[in-house]
Formats: sequence, structure tokens, C-alpha cells
Amino acid sequence: MTPDSVLFAAMSVINLEGDLLDQGEFNAWLDLWQRDGLYVVPIDPNEKDFKNTLNYACDDHHMRERRVKRLYSGESISTTPRARTLRTLSRFRLLASSEDLIVVRGAQSLWEHRKGHSRHYAADITWHLKPQDGRLLITRKVIRLVNSDDVLHSIGYIL
Repeated sequence: MTPDSVLFAAMSVINLEGDLLDQGEFNAWLDLWQRDGLYVVPIDPNEKDFKNTLNYACDDHHMRERRVKRLYSGESISTTPRARTLRTLSRFRLLASSEDLIVVRGAQSLWEHRKGHSRHYAADITWHLKPQDGRLLITRKVIRLVNSDDVLHSIGYIL
């Protein structure tokens, strides 16, 4: 595959992920992940050692399932009512590509509206995608919020 076709295939998965999250299709979102994948929202924008530092999220498969369960169940006050979100994804750059791994970095602008209040979050995101059974699955997603070291409210949903 050419670099452009690899990037286009990765962007298709990334855009699907954003649409599933905005539409509240969280179980379908779980199906985009490799079982050993890691979903990370670090506090320190320069952090690389996620498992040994404090993060807003550092979710393995089990924790991603629990997060989705909370979003569907309304068990958490931060998810009731569920926020309406709109993601705008842009600026995709292919950082690495091999037959085992594709790494793409991009930008996300996320608008969240809940209980009459709107919030905006901007982030650099890096997706690590692995081919499996003829499709690309997310094996790592790192969301580096532009304001991650500020006080953040209500980020109980999935960025």
C-alpha cells in the first residue's frame, strides 16, 4: 500500500470512532479496539510512561468496558444526563507504517453540551492501529489535551 492509502485507511477508522462516540454507540466503539489496547488521557502533556504516572484515564480492556457500562447505566453523576458531543477531527499525519503497525497523529476539537452548559476541549491525539482479520483495530490512543494541566470538569465521557 502507498503511504496515502495507508493514511486513508487509518482515517476511515478514526472518523468511524469519532462518529460512534458522538452517537453514543459505545459497544460498537469497544469493537474497534484490540483486546490489549490502551486508552490514555495523560495529565502531563509530555508524559510517555503512562502506567507509572497519574492520568485522567489509562484504560485497558476491562476499564474501557467499565467506562462504557457507566455511560450506558447512568450510575455516575458526571454522565447523567449523557453529554451531547461533537468531534471535529483534522490534521492527520502518518508517523509510522509497517505491516504490523500504523501510527497517526491528528487534532481533535470536542464540543460537549450537558445540562445547559457547553465545554470545548482541544487535543493532539495519536492512534496506534494494528491490522487484524482484514481490518484496522486501535491498539493505543493517547489524547493529549491542550489544557490537560488546568482544572478540568466533567470528562467522564470518552474523549
